[in-house]
Amino acid sequence: MNVVSVIMGGGQGKRLQPLTRDRAKPAVPIGGKYRLVDIPISNCINSGIRRIYLLTQFNSVSLHQHVQSTYRFDQFNSGFVRILAAQQTPGSELWYQGTADAVRQNYRYLMDEEPDLVVVLSGDQLYRMNFADVVHQHIEKGADVTICTKPVERSEAGALGIMQVDANKRITKFVEKPGTGPALDEYRASLYKDERFMASMGIYVFNKKVLEKLLDNEFSDFGKDIIPASISQTKVFSYGFEGYWKDIGTVRAFWEANLALTDRVPEFNFYDTKAPIYTRMRYLPPSKINCCDLNRCLLCEGCIISGHRILHSIVGVRAIVGDGSVIEHTVLMGSDFMEKSAPPPGIPHLGVGRDCFIKNAIIDKNARIGDGAYITPDGKPEGTTTELFSVQEGVIVIPKNTVIPAGMRI
Repeated sequence: MNVVSVIMGGGQGKRLQPLTRDRAKPAVPIGGKYRLVDIPISNCINSGIRRIYLLTQFNSVSLHQHVQSTYRFDQFNSGFVRILAAQQTPGSELWYQGTADAVRQNYRYLMDEEPDLVVVLSGDQLYRMNFADVVHQHIEKGADVTICTKPVERSEAGALGIMQVDANKRITKFVEKPGTGPALDEYRASLYKDERFMASMGIYVFNKKVLEKLLDNEFSDFGKDIIPASISQTKVFSYGFEGYWKDIGTVRAFWEANLALTDRVPEFNFYDTKAPIYTRMRYLPPSKINCCDLNRCLLCEGCIISGHRILHSIVGVRAIVGDGSVIEHTVLMGSDFMEKSAPPPGIPHLGVGRDCFIKNAIIDKNARIGDGAYITPDGKPEGTTTELFSVQEGVIVIPKNTVIPAGMRI
């Protein structure tokens, strides 16, 4: 069976601002050294799917750089990760109007590989899945479309696409964001003793001819248009997934997903040697810890740590933390480069300076935090946004390349 995958990487990621101010959503760093796009690409490679298309549109330069420098298959392997950027063509002069439209505009390139099945994936989710199992069930059931679903509680179901699934795993009804009222009751999953509902994960397997027919209808989006239409027209089945899955849609979700990686036994971890998550090889030196109390942290390579305490935090590549600094419940993304010379007078060195206090924060890459800076969301109204920081759902974010002067209290 000839299978290709398509990863949707073109969304603006407005709810992740300011992390997506200068980069595409799939290029946002996670776990200190990875990018979100590494998750679906690694899942494909580990599942034996090595012909991968990445559709891009907004702020895509850093995403292109990362993918091109990371995923290089050798000349004896037919695999590839091919970037398909939005472009004007004789058939369309518009940007992608949605996920389905993005696939439609690039459909002729997918067909170069003469696939039997097309796997459509999101570029901004955290999970580990063997797509070979999904494809196997798809073939076994004689499905036209397979939708990966996950059981969720009522409180979560109201904001998701919910499926009604029969005893043979066939999807009979679909409702988008039904709310948590009585209308949701008929979608309750009978497989579970407690109240559960089967939610779409945004992961799909299509037979080529079925996908081609559905795209002919000029639908714009998979979740809103293609999936409801396919249920009424074709054989659509559910692949139930019980593992960890997180949609990185908001700043709070991103912050929580990162900090959850520091748990003693995290629900998702990067230590699975049978299904590793791949990323760019940087050839950095080991991290150097001069003096610091580190507790429940992920510490990446190339760091120099001289702080007082780092608690329940992610410390990204090339991060610098000065003497006496305290960092708690924070995602410190580190830097894209090592500082080769002293900065101009009045400009702090790269990283976190001496005697700083940072709590409940996301410090984006290449930030310069001056000595004695105090950074916390406490006491700041929700939605506060300035050039130096923003506050969303109890998390303060310092954007990429921001300079925080010495002694500033935020």
